[in-house]
Amino acid sequence: MAEGNWTRVNEFILMSFSSLPTEIQSLLFLTFLFIYLVTLLGNSLIILVTLADPMLHSPMYFFLRNLSFLEIGFNLVIVPKMLGTLVAQNTTISFLGCATQMYFFFFFGVSECFLLASMAYDRYVAICSPLHYPVIMNPRTRAKLAAVSWFPGIPVATVQTTWLFNFPFCGSNKVNHFFCDSPPVLSLVCADTALFEIYAIIGTILFVVIPCLLILCSYTRIAAAILKIPSTKGKHKAFSTCSSHLLVVSLFYVSLSLIYFRPKSNNSPESKKVLSLSYTVVTPMLNPIIYSLRNNEVKNA
Repeated sequence: MAEGNWTRVNEFILMSFSSLPTEIQSLLFLTFLFIYLVTLLGNSLIILVTLADPMLHSPMYFFLRNLSFLEIGFNLVIVPKMLGTLVAQNTTISFLGCATQMYFFFFFGVSECFLLASMAYDRYVAICSPLHYPVIMNPRTRAKLAAVSWFPGIPVATVQTTWLFNFPFCGSNKVNHFFCDSPPVLSLVCADTALFEIYAIIGTILFVVIPCLLILCSYTRIAAAILKIPSTKGKHKAFSTCSSHLLVVSLFYVSLSLIYFRPKSNNSPESKKVLSLSYTVVTPMLNPIIYSLRNNEVKNA
């Protein structure tokens, strides 16, 4: 489109939950504020407890600290602005602010996929090779796994955010979401985005589906190993060591797949907002609760 036919966008308007009555928005604000505070407190406590207690300096809790740190960052990127749109009706976000929010959303999202895969590998080694576990998961190995988990988010976020925000925007600047996610922002672009959409699909396969397949492979081997244990007590003990991680993985990937892998015809903006709340707001709160309630070592610490 010729430059004379479009106006450069300097800011966006987050529609958030503006279609709801004011009373409902006030109730949502109080609910999300409570969840936000619980999330920050719970994940901070996990980090402090696993650092302070020498009994929790094992590889599993090393990865759990990384996950809690990631969830805190994930929440700080999205929730404060969402709370602002609900209580102060401050729905505008600058062009740079929107790009920054999207960048860190991609960074933390991709990092979480790979971190969950690293945690699955840790559980696989612990159950399938218990005698070699301290040797295989030595400090150097787990540091490498953590680095491999965090690094892919940087190029993905950089390429996708830079590419998307270099498109021309015209017409409406209203983002029909409570944060700057790629699909609602992309819908405001007045240019051919076919190549970008192909890249987005390839990126989803590489950085979301592949970690999921690695997790499935790990748990297939884990299930086979548990079934070979003769005693019921031994099976229960082996399963309990990975049940918390399996539950966290299930919550994350189920909510993610309901949003990004559903047919577009079944994916209305309002339903997408509700589903997005599950992995951006609810899941980060549940992770420390799951690990503390289902883990005696953490409860004792």
